[in-house]
Amino acid sequence: MLEKRIIPTLLLSKGKLVKTVKFKDPVYIGDPINAVRIFNDKEVDELCLLDITASKSNAKINFSLMESITREAFMPVCYGGGVKSIEDIDRLFALGIEKVALNNILFKDKDLVIEAVRKYGSQSIVASIDVKKNIFGKYKITCLSGTKGLEINFDQAIKYLHDVKVGEIYLTSINREGTMTGFDMNLVKSFSEKTNLPMIVNGGAGCCEDILEVFKSTNITAVSCGSFFVYKGKHRAVLINYPKNKLLSYLGDI
Repeated sequence: MLEKRIIPTLLLSKGKLVKTVKFKDPVYIGDPINAVRIFNDKEVDELCLLDITASKSNAKINFSLMESITREAFMPVCYGGGVKSIEDIDRLFALGIEKVALNNILFKDKDLVIEAVRKYGSQSIVASIDVKKNIFGKYKITCLSGTKGLEINFDQAIKYLHDVKVGEIYLTSINREGTMTGFDMNLVKSFSEKTNLPMIVNGGAGCCEDILEVFKSTNITAVSCGSFFVYKGKHRAVLINYPKNKLLSYLGDI
């Protein structure tokens, strides 16, 4: 059996740690360096950092912050947000980033994606796919933090990802992101059944049972959670946490 991975995702905005709901209304929740230190203590195996404003505001990547984080982090770090060139990717890897997630640039610059995969290997390049469901129940792939829809369906997107040879897909349901109401299993299954690429699913985790549902009902081996690891209780008090022993006990049920 392939190892199951449960990955905390932290959102960054202008150097600060924030949390959103459905990609909207970012709420300040603390200092990213402090959060990384806590996840070090909790023995987190992997971490994902996404800058949610860099591409949308056409800002440069905060390389200084990334350097500080990689120096502090005991675990491999995947970074996404604001990547515009192969030089940006070069610099991120030089700072110690383990994987780079491409979103806004993913379908815009095929040559860049191919070059990044050629240079660093498929395992280092992640395709970040944000999907929004409209009032009619139709799914739409988006970019720029969900503000721009793309004229590409799931079949076309997956063919493209296979063509450029990315190593992993990070799939987010915008409608469920930050809600802690469970994953959109229809989205997860309809996307994952079309590809054999490794996938990380994100958006909606509110309890261990939500994570277990993904692992039990699909072949997906990785889940990412945001709110579940930064909030505590129904009033959403900020508490960076990673209940590793509890998660491991649930995984033992698979």
